[in-house]
Amino acid sequence: MGHLKMTALLGAALLAGTIAGAAFAQSPDEALAALANQTLSTGPGGESPVSPSEINLTDDELAEIKAMGATAAIVMHYGGDDWSQAQINGLQTQFAAMGIEVIATTDAGFNSAKQVSDIETIMAQNPDIIVSIPTDPTATASAYRQAAEAGVKLVFMDNVPAGFTAGTDYISVVSADNYGNGVASAHLMAKALDGEGQIGIVYHAADFFVTRQRYDAFKATIEQNYPDIEIVAEQGIGGPDFTGDADRAASAMMVGNAGIDGIWAVWDVPAEGVISAARANGRDDLVITTIDLGENVAIDMARGGFVKGLGAQRPFDQGVTEAKLAGFGLLGKDAPAYVALPALPVEKDNLLDAWQAVYSTEAPATVRDSMN
Repeated sequence: MGHLKMTALLGAALLAGTIAGAAFAQSPDEALAALANQTLSTGPGGESPVSPSEINLTDDELAEIKAMGATAAIVMHYGGDDWSQAQINGLQTQFAAMGIEVIATTDAGFNSAKQVSDIETIMAQNPDIIVSIPTDPTATASAYRQAAEAGVKLVFMDNVPAGFTAGTDYISVVSADNYGNGVASAHLMAKALDGEGQIGIVYHAADFFVTRQRYDAFKATIEQNYPDIEIVAEQGIGGPDFTGDADRAASAMMVGNAGIDGIWAVWDVPAEGVISAARANGRDDLVITTIDLGENVAIDMARGGFVKGLGAQRPFDQGVTEAKLAGFGLLGKDAPAYVALPALPVEKDNLLDAWQAVYSTEAPATVRDSMN
């Protein structure tokens, strides 16, 4: 991981450590409530976060953008989850309001070579805008560099290519408070375990800025706030079969640590693998917390199953914000380097309201009908 990224992570860790030290005597519920007023993450280059409420376009600016007849492409790292689809929905909704045509949407399947090929194919269509999340910040950098040098306005989700500078090579990067969501998922784990027990961690074994933030935040929060919770096992997963990888990792943890009480998974798709492993191992009492409000983990939570809590991103609103920032680029309007949306702790009690906040739509019947 590069120096700038490590600086950003250390800065967030120091901030969280200060908060944790001040809040050591707090209950998990009190600590979770405090997150509503904080954004703990910093950007890939250590940038301070700006609220999406500050990203606005006037009626005159919207009219000017509409008159351009601009086109955009959405280049995803991975499309097999609810988060990615919500990002795409938010982008498409806001681009339509701006009169910008989306000419391509691609899914790299977490394969950097495929993503490079996707970018090269899209560039043949001469887009004005590319909104993307790099699968690998180094392996994809040259493809994004060619797009930037061709005058394409680049806006990134969560991660940026190696060697890129905000305001010069790209407009901005938009992210959830991934560090904050890691903190939230740790407090939710502690709450479900009544502050004591043995746990395992299933993390993302890749140079991926935001998943590293989640892991660092979860681990630091447990270690600094809950001395009676012991981390007894950790296993990284590289994908692309994240569910299967997590299933195998969690099974190994349960076999090797008979007394394990809970397992944290870095996002909802690996958490589905942990659920499968718990069932296969007859561990109906296992506590799982994670990040990202996907439909399958929401159904499990609604049923009172393994998933006791999670930290949610707001991907629809992220997509809307990214599209607006692309408009800033078209207008030559100054944009902040890093925009972050606050963490959202989710438990069964606020599940349906949280779904509305995350996806800007009512929870599907599969979730609503599972509430008991």
